[in-house]
Amino acid sequence: MDSLVHGHTVCKIVRADKNHSYRSKMTQKPEFPARDPSPVRDHPLIVQSHLRWDFVWQRPQQLMSRFAADAPVLFVEEPIHLDDADSNRLQITMPAPGVYRAVPKLVASLRESHDKSLVAVRNLVLNELGPRGRLDGLFANAVQWFYTPMPAPAMLGAFNETGVVYDCMDELSQFRHAPRELIERERLLITNSDVVFTGGYRLFTAKSAMHPNVHFFGCGVDVAHFTSARSSSTTIPADARFESPVAGYVGVIDERIDYDLLTALASRYPEMTIVMVGPTAKVDAAELPNLPNIKWLGQKPYDELPRYVKSFDVCLMPFALNEATEFINPTKTLEYMAAGKPIVSTAVPDVLRNFTPIVTVAKSTKEFLAGVWNAAVAPDGQHIAAGIELASRSSWEDIVFRMRSLIRQAVDESAIIQTIEVPARIASASDAELSGA
Repeated sequence: MDSLVHGHTVCKIVRADKNHSYRSKMTQKPEFPARDPSPVRDHPLIVQSHLRWDFVWQRPQQLMSRFAADAPVLFVEEPIHLDDADSNRLQITMPAPGVYRAVPKLVASLRESHDKSLVAVRNLVLNELGPRGRLDGLFANAVQWFYTPMPAPAMLGAFNETGVVYDCMDELSQFRHAPRELIERERLLITNSDVVFTGGYRLFTAKSAMHPNVHFFGCGVDVAHFTSARSSSTTIPADARFESPVAGYVGVIDERIDYDLLTALASRYPEMTIVMVGPTAKVDAAELPNLPNIKWLGQKPYDELPRYVKSFDVCLMPFALNEATEFINPTKTLEYMAAGKPIVSTAVPDVLRNFTPIVTVAKSTKEFLAGVWNAAVAPDGQHIAAGIELASRSSWEDIVFRMRSLIRQAVDESAIIQTIEVPARIASASDAELSGA
């Protein structure tokens, strides 16, 4: 992978005139939805995301769907390279009110060049923001928001943004298959950020050593949505109807799950059904534990999740204790609480710090197995009530309100900043070079 960062020098990037705007009319295209006529009441957001909008509904979707109530959100995903494409294009849809999802579709010849792909994505977005573009006028004076540092060298300063936010929801450098450039690019992003948010307290501690304006915002919860799991009118899906006791998990099934622990639980309690709801990522589904009382139900729509959680007698957080889980603060914790369920987790540091004793935290396999069984057959009513109360005070709406205030303050106080020179061999690549011609 070519690098857009010179050596190990991390500098600040100058931003263009904050008052710059686009004035021309938008050209409609068939795939593009009708524009949101609501008045803009805040800074629009241009979001650089490593996660797909239609993947598991989690922190980015929860936050951006709410930020979009006050200003448009452009959610730019990583590119998809197509073998049959003869040109680059940007697919734009509106998956939620005020949210414009941009999926770059690039020619196959760019597949092996990450940085040239980034430049192609940047050019596609700029074309849509400019005169006669489909997004003309919607994202003037925007704030650019990053979930991943990887696009930072190509995207910082590219959109006349008035501010930069880094929402560090995970320590991505510790995930499987993390790019080797990620750490260096995170330094560049943090240096150029006006404010940094973190999804975990340990992340807050780590990033506070790198930036003076870091704030911890752990997981929130869609209270009304998951409270519906406690309603008598909520039905359990047909594929989740099992004899009790049922121990269940909802979330991504990846390298963060302790599969040996699941095997031990299923073997120790053959009368218990273990239900795993969620998509697999970076693991081979064929290698998942194949015991008869472990049910892998796959990914389910977000709207359906409370119905599945209702079927659980106890909710699981069976995380392996490894590099990938060292900094996590699982969103599902408060969702389980809002659903009124007992919860058992392994000793993830942020769970220990933020959610005990409501969550039973096990420090060994023996403790985990006993904790799951006890919670399933004799749940602690006081802990469940405390969990419901904590969830009711931890809404995503409150998090968005506080984040918005910090962004406004940081943008207003933004100082004059230095420049960084992007290597000409990447930044000035012609359309012909980018298309592989």
